[in-house]
Amino acid sequence: MSLLAALFFGVALLYAMVGFGGGSSYVAFLALFDRPYQDIPQVALVCNMIVVTGGTLHFLRQGHFRWPLFWPFVVSSVPLAFLGGRLPLSKTVFLGLLGGSLVVAGLRLLLLKSGIEGEGADRRPPLPGALALGGGLGFLSGLVGIGGGIFLSPAMMNLRWGRPKQIAATASAFILVNSVSGLLGQIAKRGGVGEVVPYWPLFLAVLVGGQLGSCLGAGALPQRWVRLLTAALVLWVGTRVLWKALG
Repeated sequence: MSLLAALFFGVALLYAMVGFGGGSSYVAFLALFDRPYQDIPQVALVCNMIVVTGGTLHFLRQGHFRWPLFWPFVVSSVPLAFLGGRLPLSKTVFLGLLGGSLVVAGLRLLLLKSGIEGEGADRRPPLPGALALGGGLGFLSGLVGIGGGIFLSPAMMNLRWGRPKQIAATASAFILVNSVSGLLGQIAKRGGVGEVVPYWPLFLAVLVGGQLGSCLGAGALPQRWVRLLTAALVLWVGTRVLWKALG
């Protein structure tokens, strides 16, 4: 558990610098360390909540959060995150969904256009597109414990749905509300949270790492390096998880 806690600390530190929770990497490490698959979504969602709460408050204080940019995504994502969390899955199906989502997320980050982190436009997304994207990511969040920011942020950047700081603020709040909703669905499905209590060292690790990352700020590490390192990690682990699911 000590090695896993150290890895979680590093992930939280890195992601908090740019306003994300790190759910994809928490899930990846938990799968890599062969933790019970039923525990993975709950643990990852709790870690997400701990890390992005500080980031969301930071963006609110700095004035980067835009309600008109945020609400179209969450109006569909919150109920579907709860539904995804309640849906029972076999181990094979869970690992297949997890591995597939990690591979797609890794490729999505890897193929993001160079230099796009510094661009953007101050415009609202079309309502149908935001509802569809938010609902799909919310459902996935509840199922496997990925907050959805790793998909939402690149999509918003590519489509110029907001400026970089506004997108980061939207993604941070999106991860928070979906993690809460997905966790409630997981709790309803499993009838409690007793199974995740022994993971408290991981929660403490991300609390410290997340707070430190928020204090260091987004400028401490280029977002491009965060993106490339994350892409490499999730691609590697996603491929291994898929191999396990198919094997």
